[in-house]
Amino acid sequence: MKVGLYASMFGKDPGSLPDIESFIDLAAELRLDVIDLRSDVGFHDHASDYLLRTKMNCLRKGLSIGYLATGGHFTGTADELAAKLAQVRQDIDVAVALGAPMVRSFCGETPQDAGVRRREVECFQQACDYAAGKGIAVGLQNHPCTGDGVLRLLQEVQRDNFAFILDTGQWVGSAGRHNGVPDPAHDIYKYMEQTAEHAVHVRAKFYKIDSGSEEWLDYDRIYAILERAGFNGTLSVVFEGKDINNCDDHQVLRLAAAQLRRLSGGPATGGP
Repeated sequence: MKVGLYASMFGKDPGSLPDIESFIDLAAELRLDVIDLRSDVGFHDHASDYLLRTKMNCLRKGLSIGYLATGGHFTGTADELAAKLAQVRQDIDVAVALGAPMVRSFCGETPQDAGVRRREVECFQQACDYAAGKGIAVGLQNHPCTGDGVLRLLQEVQRDNFAFILDTGQWVGSAGRHNGVPDPAHDIYKYMEQTAEHAVHVRAKFYKIDSGSEEWLDYDRIYAILERAGFNGTLSVVFEGKDINNCDDHQVLRLAAAQLRRLSGGPATGGP
């Protein structure tokens, strides 16, 4: 499995990693394989010449672009849904200019109303149809969802370019959504077991990592689930711990990448 880094800008010191260039430089320093980008943060602009320079920066540093994160959560009024779809289409165009093979789009908890569920599916279908015309995929992120909810969408959207991005920490009931205390009514590892065979990319969340191993999620168990599913993609470090670690943001990301490298049997990329 490959190891990547998401340019999330979620750290406790925004000035330490202020733009996507700083994340690209860190990923190259750590000799990672992939960089994932988010359309609404870190970019200086979305002009074609800047996007080409960004693509070449990644290429020269040996980094593939895994995906460009866009929005989603396709619930709301007709006007709200139209605005969300317009943003996704705009971000698909940016992803194409960057050479990214996929955009990330969230779902939420499964709507109770049948009409709302139908409109959610239709929006994902429209996003996929636009992306297919540009030659790229739409990756569904569980944010937050259950295993059954993910499987429902994968079945009902029925588009060949609809893929699944497994987020280890954004399941309904996960510790990352409840200040470090998981909801015992939800078994997030069961949800991962249900869906791992469909995953093309993994957002590996890190919260409390200053000990050298993530404390809110069991990555030995997660890695075993992915191995059993035959996953051969990228585990991308996504840091959301903010102020609960005693080390700075650079060190947090080094420690997280090093843990994933250890699990994958590759050379360490950082440490205490």
